[in-house]
Amino acid sequence: MATPAWLQFLGPVPTALRAQVTALFKMAAIDVLATRREAGGLGIAVLAQADDGVLDALRELVRDSSVLAIAVGAGQWDPAAMWRVLDAGAADLLLWPALPATADDVACRLQRWQTIRTLVDSDIVRKRVAGRGAAWQSLLRGVVEVARLTQSSVLITGETGTGKEQIAHLIHELDGRDEVGEFVVVDCTTLSSELSGSEFFGHERGAFTGAAGARDGAFALAHGGTLFLDEVGELSIALQAQLLRVVQERQYKRLGSNTWQRSDFRLICATHRDLDAAVANGSFRADLFYRIAAWRCTAPPLRERMEDILPLARFILAQLEPRAAPLEMDPAVKEYLLTREYPGNVRDLCQTVARLWQRHSGHGPLTVGDVPEDERPAAVVWRPHWPDRNFEAAVRHAVELNIGLKEIGQTATELATQAALDQEGGNLQRAAARLGVTDRALQIRRANQRATQ
Repeated sequence: MATPAWLQFLGPVPTALRAQVTALFKMAAIDVLATRREAGGLGIAVLAQADDGVLDALRELVRDSSVLAIAVGAGQWDPAAMWRVLDAGAADLLLWPALPATADDVACRLQRWQTIRTLVDSDIVRKRVAGRGAAWQSLLRGVVEVARLTQSSVLITGETGTGKEQIAHLIHELDGRDEVGEFVVVDCTTLSSELSGSEFFGHERGAFTGAAGARDGAFALAHGGTLFLDEVGELSIALQAQLLRVVQERQYKRLGSNTWQRSDFRLICATHRDLDAAVANGSFRADLFYRIAAWRCTAPPLRERMEDILPLARFILAQLEPRAAPLEMDPAVKEYLLTREYPGNVRDLCQTVARLWQRHSGHGPLTVGDVPEDERPAAVVWRPHWPDRNFEAAVRHAVELNIGLKEIGQTATELATQAALDQEGGNLQRAAARLGVTDRALQIRRANQRATQ
């Protein structure tokens, strides 16, 4: 089956070499399409050097695309130049000082990325988590990849309330094994020293006072499935030592038994603590840490994904009250949610939206009256502060990267246009009104954007 991708040559790549490269892609069943939109977000950028002009062009191409860069010719590619290509947004870089016999490596990468992009957009993911911001989408692609294409253990870090358990559930639901067992949760904050052994290993009848019958522990219950250790940073050193062998060997003994039993499970751990610091100060075993952290991800706090507040609010409302026509929100309610502080992160947002929903009646949008009295902003002082610190930080970061004023303004305009269209369900007239421009002006702007893609 052919893999679609757009192809772009950047910089001085000879015409004859271009034809040879294109022929290689055709032999590898890569369907080279004319535009990025047709290719479904997969692309190939062929370049002979990594000067500023080529890297600037690459930055323009990588928006909304997974791009494989291929360096052709006899140019010198030191590690610094290779890293610059990835910093410009390429997902990977292949060096072709001489053309290979086949482009199978290219096809393999594109197929893998296509699988990931399809899963990111799947109902499985959409029913579990929400968010379209760059930070969240980057995290999501990594989560999908490790979940479906590996059996690696996963360590999820992040502040309280950032959705670590939802990520763990998603990894379990995307597991690529033919038959997947249960999702077993152990809350490490509730384990007592007396019963922790039984909780993990299980016990035989009579193993200790009160053990009236045999009992399976978490390792047995998770066989063939997923074992999720929530707040793993709370485990005592003694229990860490007991877990180490099971994590490494996948074998354990019930309390009161001399028989080894096997359990094959995917291990997912989560914590709000800094385990690197805990390893350094000796409160967490280094050998256990490296076994549970084969792959790591950090759930970003809500203040770092402000663009996801309204999509998350709609997602929460859909869970609270599933219906064909989802509940909408009046402009003042949207503004309230966007400018409110969320010290408890996504969990805090969930509770806030739930309070509004509980006060709501009818099938119309959430209104300002649904906001509890003690949470309403003072009308006299209520003015949304903009630009906020996130916008200022983004602009400062662009300046630090030596991005020109023209490109900053152009990018901000493109992002604002897309955001308005997303928020208005693709309605051009309402999006134009939100942006304070005419329908015609917005149409021209969108046409110009497509022409450059």
